[in-house]
This record gives sequence, structure tokens and C-alpha cells, in this order.
Amino acid sequence: MRFHTRKWVKPEDLNPNHTLFGGQLLAWIDEEIALYTVIQLENNKIVTKYMSEINFMASAKQGDIIEIGIEVIKFGRTSLTMKCEARNKMTRQTILTIDNIIMVNLGEDGKPKPHGKTEVTYVSDRLKD
Repeated sequence: MRFHTRKWVKPEDLNPNHTLFGGQLLAWIDEEIALYTVIQLENNKIVTKYMSEINFMASAKQGDIIEIGIEVIKFGRTSLTMKCEARNKMTRQTILTIDNIIMVNLGEDGKPKPHGKTEVTYVSDRLKD
């Protein structure tokens, strides 16, 4: 799994228990998954279709640095399926896992559109053409 993003847990990210609010972490993940999908599919018209069970395994506190990791599981005709892990950068302790997140590629009409992709590519590889 490649860890693409780091987030610093700040006071405004905390819940009444003074740990990272789960909704904030999910918002960070949804944004990172969306950005990753836009880059992979080369289309900024994408939507989150599905997130499987979200498994909170540990908490984080103010000052912790959270890493968000993404791994592509499958390229569908109009979708991209990934899994995700959020972990504490310093301790490497897993905070959350999500086994399936499905993002759908959309056309100008807002309906699912085939993307024609079959494997992960990197921007640096695209620039060599």
C-alpha cells in the first residue's frame, strides 16, 4: 500500500473525548480517494459510490501525524475499487481500515462513463510520452 497524504491532527479535529473525530478522518479519506481517482482516471467528474465497513482500530490525539494509504484493488468498466488504511506516521499503528471503496467515473451528462483504464499509472510516466 502506498501512503500518499499526511494530515496533522489539530485542535479543531478533535471530538469531546479529545481524540481525532472519526468524521474528520473519513472526510480526509474521501477527499484523498477522490483526488487519487481523478488523477488515475484523468477525469474530474467522479463520485463516491460505496464504502464498505469502516474499522476503527485505534485513536489519534492532537499533534499526531496521520498517513492515508490507498491501494487499487480493481479497475471496473466505469469504476475504480480501492482499499484504504490510515495510520499514525510516528508509531505506524493502524487507526482505520476500509476494505472497499468504489469510485465511479462520470461523463458530461453525470452518468457513469467507461474510463478505458486497466492499471495504475503515475503522472511521471504520462509525462514521458
